[in-house]
Amino acid sequence: MASITIDPTAHVSSDVRLSDGVVIGPFTTIEAGVEIGPDTNIGPYCRIQGPTTIGANCTLTGYASVGTAPQDHSYKGEDTRLVIGDHNTTREFVTINRGTVKDKKVTTIGNHNLIMAYCHVAHDCTVHDHIVMGNLATLAGHVEVFDHAIIGGLTAVHQFTRIGAYSIIGGGSMVSLDIIPYAKASGDRAKLFGANTIGLKRNGFSKEQIANISRAYRTLLKGGLLLKDAINAIREEFDGHPEIQLLADFLSSTKRGIAR
Repeated sequence: MASITIDPTAHVSSDVRLSDGVVIGPFTTIEAGVEIGPDTNIGPYCRIQGPTTIGANCTLTGYASVGTAPQDHSYKGEDTRLVIGDHNTTREFVTINRGTVKDKKVTTIGNHNLIMAYCHVAHDCTVHDHIVMGNLATLAGHVEVFDHAIIGGLTAVHQFTRIGAYSIIGGGSMVSLDIIPYAKASGDRAKLFGANTIGLKRNGFSKEQIANISRAYRTLLKGGLLLKDAINAIREEFDGHPEIQLLADFLSSTKRGIAR
């Protein structure tokens, strides 16, 4: 079993829980209430506040600030959390805040995510699995990002907005409405530009599945139907196709409305 390595210039609180194989770099500060899983590498000049849990095989390259208090005037020091899963890479100067009592009390990062330099994940966000956030991408509070989404650099996402699975958002976008699954989106305020066919192919979707998604998009976006009628139409036409049912479920649960 590998040992724990802590640089002599680092400051680690006495009640921090470190698993085997953890490496703590120079001048990093880890405060009370933090738990770090096996083989995670914390680079130099990081700051981690608790309550925060970081899983196994994660990398914080350096200068990251995670588990810090929400940037919210209503936060009064309540006991809220940050939970980060396994196999995540967090690059330089990333900031991730804990949750608030106004929502789930927890900010959650899933597994196998790449969060590039200077990104920000605000309070009560849920970032699922296999997500890429480009440099300087910013999530306001209460945002949810679903599996395999890609958010381009310099993109800002409005609070309470959802980013659908397998979607891609072009760099420099301003996202104020939900981005539906499988979409290409870009602009200020972000609009849809059809299905993310290249991303779908790369993630193993069949030709039939991609064709179904394209047909469902035509019904939804060009059929002249009210949203509720479009949802019913694609549910009926594509009954038994899980990729379309995922789309319909996302549409049915929108609260902010969808980008078109």
